[in-house]
Amino acid sequence: MPETETIKVLIVDDHQVVRQGLKTFLDLQDDIAVIGEAADGLAAVDLAARLGPDVVLMDIVMPKLDGIEATRRIRELGTGAGVIVLTSFAGDEQVVPALEAGASSYLLKDVTPEDLVDAVRAVYHGEPRLHPDALRKVMEAATGARSGGARPDSGAPPEDLTERELGVIRLVAQGRSNREIAGECFISEKTVKTHIGHILAKLELKDRTQLAIYAIRHGLADETDQTDR
Repeated sequence: MPETETIKVLIVDDHQVVRQGLKTFLDLQDDIAVIGEAADGLAAVDLAARLGPDVVLMDIVMPKLDGIEATRRIRELGTGAGVIVLTSFAGDEQVVPALEAGASSYLLKDVTPEDLVDAVRAVYHGEPRLHPDALRKVMEAATGARSGGARPDSGAPPEDLTERELGVIRLVAQGRSNREIAGECFISEKTVKTHIGHILAKLELKDRTQLAIYAIRHGLADETDQTDR
């Protein structure tokens, strides 16, 4: 990213104090600018359509339209905006539907300013930083894996996925960045991006977050990577 390029952020939360706090430390960054604020989901969708943010910081529980549906509608706009859901609880079951609606990542509302800034930059570059343990925790609540460790969606993945692509899927589910995947597979970061693009198209998924969810549901996240070709 050129140094002169600025990441445009839209803040969505029904509490003005929260919005102001987020805006205060985001605006201190040379490469980040808050271009709008919304107090409910409907206003968020409208502003996202009009302002074209790069990243949206999205609350979940809001009036008029909740953050999950707002996330879905923003993703359907096709602007490419990444959505970071901010929630008060690590185990909040609402986070899973938000991820499935197209959210790129999620953070707790007590996130440090430094970690939030890092997350905004990561999502902007297409590499949301989902901690694998946290992602696994919310996936257990969504898939019923808590009861006996069953895999409700453990059917075989599509046959047209190559061994290389299966290996990339496993590493994405483990929370690896493109750079880490490239090093693990002895390929370039550009090739990793190409693989991920092809995988998303084959599986009809929106982003790597949904790809990680897919991998966990199909029992791919813990398997040994066999990418040696």
